[in-house]
Amino acid sequence: MNPFKTLIQLLLLYGTMLMSFFMSPAQAKDGSGSAYDFSFESLEGEPMPLSQYKGKVLLVVNTASKCGFTPQYEGLEALYNKYKDRGLVIIGVPSNDFGAQEPGTATEIHEFCKLHYGVTFPMTSKQVVTGDNAHPFYQWVHAQLGFASAPKWNFHKYLIDTEGRPVDFFLSTTAPDSGKLQRAIEEQLPKS
Repeated sequence: MNPFKTLIQLLLLYGTMLMSFFMSPAQAKDGSGSAYDFSFESLEGEPMPLSQYKGKVLLVVNTASKCGFTPQYEGLEALYNKYKDRGLVIIGVPSNDFGAQEPGTATEIHEFCKLHYGVTFPMTSKQVVTGDNAHPFYQWVHAQLGFASAPKWNFHKYLIDTEGRPVDFFLSTTAPDSGKLQRAIEEQLPKS
């Protein structure tokens, strides 16, 4: 790997972490719309409206198969298995936006995730998650949570409450087994 490229990536990630420290995303800015207004296509090519998850807590994660954070798939699957019966749905959104680290086809992505990490949570088709051409869900959630909330790298996470409102975001460096992430999820799940 190019050491200069790695240094730049680390500096960008560090800068993002500093910005997020000073900018709290606690709640959506104006409450307009809902995650349920958006739809994806599944890796299998089927419609995947987020409205099918009404009443569930969503963790939407942009993923990549050739990233240093790719092992988070294992942790995401464990997190999904831990909380799915209480109402958590993890949605993986493959993206080639960062370092061209998701070059595969839908079939290749599906096979990779199943074979290497046993992924059973829903996965969308490959999407753009940044900039003017980002999927409408990503444009909306970024507008709701503010400047610092935009994905800066693979495995950026958005937490959506049971009403379809974005409540927080977590940088790529926040592992699925992080206490901070799990506490945030538990706060949104129905009390058992």
